[in-house]
Amino acid sequence: MGRRKLKPKNKKLKIEEVIATPPQWIDLPENITANILQRLGPVEVLQSAQRVCTTWWRVCLDPAMWRVIHMRQTDCWDKRMMPIMCRHAVDRSQGQLVDLSINSFGDDNMLNYVVDRSSQLKRLTLHSRYFVDGKSLAEAIKKVPHLDELHLNFSYLVFASDIETIGKACPMLKSFSYNKRGPEHPYFFVRPSSNDCALAIAKSMPNLRHLRLFAQSLNNEGLEAIFDGCPHLESLDLRKCLYLRLCGAVAKRCFQQIKDVKCDIEWLKSDSDYEFYDCGDYFDD
Repeated sequence: MGRRKLKPKNKKLKIEEVIATPPQWIDLPENITANILQRLGPVEVLQSAQRVCTTWWRVCLDPAMWRVIHMRQTDCWDKRMMPIMCRHAVDRSQGQLVDLSINSFGDDNMLNYVVDRSSQLKRLTLHSRYFVDGKSLAEAIKKVPHLDELHLNFSYLVFASDIETIGKACPMLKSFSYNKRGPEHPYFFVRPSSNDCALAIAKSMPNLRHLRLFAQSLNNEGLEAIFDGCPHLESLDLRKCLYLRLCGAVAKRCFQQIKDVKCDIEWLKSDSDYEFYDCGDYFDD
């Protein structure tokens, strides 16, 4: 006689019980919830996440949530809203902002709004098409003298005098990037060789550990000035610098003094005519 199979009892919940049962993620510790929400990005948080429930709203009001703000124009379908949301995010930080990255939006008024409310700012990154001139940028940077990192990408309105002003205003600057064109423009218009920016860096940034100069017009003389003025350099990125020739004594000093060097491989071949390459190699001691 075979065993009779027992059918499982399906306990159907009433719709009232389903609605009354809070989702389990509401019970997560707030620090874990904050960690999850931060991965969404500030635009997503401001536009939707903070409206999900009262718990998320409370977490999103915590200034610690806004110590790091990375925003790019493509994060929002309405580009006109980006400066407004950036200001809102900075207000949420209540002066605790330490890392700000702005990509493809903003002007000098917005930058001044940020630095006036962010005395603890340590890292600032301004990506392509950020509409601010070098003089206005230098004046704004004076308000955040404790800056450790400054990265300027596609900043064709920043000149040597502005760089020197920035360096003197931030004596503890450890990392500096100056990208004249940006990664979306690997081939650039040829400009006359000039060491103005290199000399400005050498003169005003003695505590640099990391330096990235993309598509700059310095030559070997400017590079040696950087070696002299920035004795603590640990990494150096010199890709697409048209007039550099890393050979002989200059190359030896470069690879002995700097731990990590990124450059175009053709520099190491000869002093012949420059050829364009899309990639670089890393070199160690």
